[in-house]
Amino acid sequence: MSALDGSIVLIALPPIFRGIHLDPLAPGNVGYLLWMIMGYRLVQAVLVVALGRLGDLFGRVRIYNAGFAVFTLASILLSFDPFDAGRGALWLIGWRVLQAVGGSMLTANSAAILTDAFPAEQRGFALGINQVASLAGQFVGLVAGGVLAVLDWRAVFWVNVPVGVFGTVWAYRRLRETATPRGGPRRIDWWGNITFAVGLAAVLIAVTEGLQPYRGHAMGWTNPAVVGLLVGGVALLAAFVAVERRHPDPMFTLGLFRIRAFAAGNVAGLAVSVARGGLQFMLIIWLQGIWLPLHGYDYEDTPLWAGIYLLPLTVGILVAGPVCGFLSDRFGARGLASAGMAVFAGSFVGLMLLPVDFPYWAFALFIGLNGIGGGMFAAPNSSAIMGSVPAEQRGAASGMRATFQNSGTALSIGVFFSLMIAGLAATLPDALDGGLRAQGVPAGVAHDVAALPPVSSLFATVLGVNPVEHLLSAGGGLAAVPSANRATLTGREFFPELLAGPFHHGLVIVFAVAAVLGVLAGLASVLRGASVPSGATPARPAGPPAPGAPPVGVKIGRQSERIIEEAPDAHSGDDADGQRRPARGSDAGPGAESRPCSEGVGRPGRDS
Repeated sequence: MSALDGSIVLIALPPIFRGIHLDPLAPGNVGYLLWMIMGYRLVQAVLVVALGRLGDLFGRVRIYNAGFAVFTLASILLSFDPFDAGRGALWLIGWRVLQAVGGSMLTANSAAILTDAFPAEQRGFALGINQVASLAGQFVGLVAGGVLAVLDWRAVFWVNVPVGVFGTVWAYRRLRETATPRGGPRRIDWWGNITFAVGLAAVLIAVTEGLQPYRGHAMGWTNPAVVGLLVGGVALLAAFVAVERRHPDPMFTLGLFRIRAFAAGNVAGLAVSVARGGLQFMLIIWLQGIWLPLHGYDYEDTPLWAGIYLLPLTVGILVAGPVCGFLSDRFGARGLASAGMAVFAGSFVGLMLLPVDFPYWAFALFIGLNGIGGGMFAAPNSSAIMGSVPAEQRGAASGMRATFQNSGTALSIGVFFSLMIAGLAATLPDALDGGLRAQGVPAGVAHDVAALPPVSSLFATVLGVNPVEHLLSAGGGLAAVPSANRATLTGREFFPELLAGPFHHGLVIVFAVAAVLGVLAGLASVLRGASVPSGATPARPAGPPAPGAPPVGVKIGRQSERIIEEAPDAHSGDDADGQRRPARGSDAGPGAESRPCSEGVGRPGRDS
């Protein structure tokens, strides 16, 4: 539900903006469009670590249950927008932020709850289902948004309400907090939370604002405010590291990055998120702006059909994710995740080689392979990350994993759009100017339209709007064009044929970068090394531990940093070549009591 809502609004944006009587492509309104797209992801990226840590301290199920209620309340408020135009857009953006808070509460703790509840031999499959639901939701939302928006734009928010109400009632009645929150004083690391949240938010806001035109430039990267946000955000993130190293009870234990499986898994996950995050937008622009109009689809129908034509990507994820999660329980994560990244990177190479007006079977094949590669990677990687950390750190670890993924997606949109806009800015204005003049558009009008930032044309295609018709109608240029030429300009083929060459040049750059990131993720997976046995209990000295002694496998260096050397509650793990090691001894090691489950439901595969 949380992942689906990150994309369902994308396809429903045209009817949403029509419903609140706002032209998002008018000068000064692009910001509303960007924040409707990016705001949800930004909030999720910033909050998941803090909410995961709160789950460690106060109970993961408690935070998870509250997330259902918050998400449902925000969905109800979103559908009752009482305003029009700019104020209506701000209402939607504001409640989308609250919705993202509820989604973050769910995302931050779901993987930790599953890791506690399932033994090692079933953990990969369980996390695979969870991860696939998240990934598939991003693409199912594209189809759902198109279908529901045909009925009413508010329906894209109403669809969450019955699911949210049921989830809230079920969670509070049935889900029990069997995990024991950490004992002792519960100290919240306020400075760590503040520096991390503000620093990461500043960086992601800068990325969002950098996509907007600034003083004659195609983008806003020269805007002093954007530069200041980037510098300030990076400085605050550096301060966060310093704070965490010195705090006796940090928001996030940086020593977890000394666990190779955890560090390599998160690096690989970040690279995949950057590669995949912008893919969705590039494919949508490719389909809606070029391919679908060339094949006879009206612009206003392209958002729905783009979601339908992207279904092979979703099917690939749905098929590969659970299967490879199941296989990773038996053969280890490293081989499957690395092979998945080889398929993932290869699919981008295949997409690079396609012509702009491609045969659909080839496009479906490569996006299907992309989904299969992503599914092969996601479940084993998540299982390896979550199985490598101690039970009392799983909430924060789950939050950090989600932060890498959400931040990677947001950064990907900024990076890929910047690459695409930079490429279009170099070639599209001349092509547009010449093409408009050839159709009888006055030279002055053609020059003014061609001088507009390319971001307007890109967002017009996302919104299912004919960019040429929109730009010329706004400037009154269509009235001076002969009727025969006017039909050509506003037809399905003029803009796609004009855009095809410049867009394909940018597309090759974007997919090449994504392929390189896939290779890097594969290398990180290969180098993840041996995992700590996931449920094996490390050898303990005879006799009871001395009073006040640290847990086995945890060294306390300075008070400022806990270095996790071995996960004391793990069940099994990967050896050096990525094969699964059998669990040693009884499964009921330390942390076995920390498995949340619903009331009346035993631990999967253990209770008899």
